[in-house]
Amino acid sequence: MLHRRQFLQSTLATAAASALRAQTPQPAPDWGGPVIDIHLHLRRGLEANMIHMQGCGVSNANLLSRDNSAEQVHQMQAKYPGHFVWSAGTNAANPEAADLLKKAVKDGGAIGFGELKSHVEADGPEMRKLYALAAELNVPILVHFQEVDHFPGEGKWNSGFKRFDSILKSNPKTTFVGHADAFWANISADYVEQAAYPSGPIKRGGITDRWLSDYPNLFGDLSANSGNNALTRDPDFTPDFLKRHQDKLMFGSDCGCADGNGGGVSQARNPGASRLAGKCVARETLAVLKKSTTPGIFRKLTWENAHRVYRISL
Repeated sequence: MLHRRQFLQSTLATAAASALRAQTPQPAPDWGGPVIDIHLHLRRGLEANMIHMQGCGVSNANLLSRDNSAEQVHQMQAKYPGHFVWSAGTNAANPEAADLLKKAVKDGGAIGFGELKSHVEADGPEMRKLYALAAELNVPILVHFQEVDHFPGEGKWNSGFKRFDSILKSNPKTTFVGHADAFWANISADYVEQAAYPSGPIKRGGITDRWLSDYPNLFGDLSANSGNNALTRDPDFTPDFLKRHQDKLMFGSDCGCADGNGGGVSQARNPGASRLAGKCVARETLAVLKKSTTPGIFRKLTWENAHRVYRISL
């Protein structure tokens, strides 16, 4: 029988060993081919994004950046030729939003809009103006849909997703890429904004699932806790979902970890995503995709679809 001191010493030693293992970088995974992350936010410094990518086995990325980020992106493209493209985002409520995004595409070489995350209605006049501009410039627009606060007072982002089919119908020439909580929670037909990240079995017939089939101009970004949650909450649902929409889905990470190993992650402002705290979202989601589908579909999800949708040269 252990004395109290011996028990505490043993417990502390076990905890220290576990922490050490968690801090030990894992070798970069081999995903069987190149991988493009369509949702990697631009970080400070020319090396920071590449450090994350190398850590999690990702070869290329679409950098989501502010509309005025062209100079930094161009410096990164010069240092790492062939690895980066970029999309420009801005506040849709800004009266100059359309002009700023147009300049980013025309003068800065941005290949898309995104992510668009503003405290406006998804079918409101601010966003409608940008949908039309995306069609005019022939670039995809990546939209963050969120109806449930992550923390008190956060507010909604591009709200009213359940009405979004009217936008899909009225903007057939616009390429939409859906992302975030409301987009992915609505793969289940019983979702009523009860949580940012609902758990449990998925009820077939959710609007996101149906709209991906019904509208050729709608695509899905599998990034963030929201995408990972959708893929993992009902393992019986996932393989057929990926097969059914194999030409409409794209891998993205929206990962905040520093090194592709889960280092430096904090979910303090989003307790609902705490299950991924200390983990690399890119690694976690790629692993789920790898085990849930065939090599051919995996390549579509992680490489081919992004190149086709964003018109990136192979």
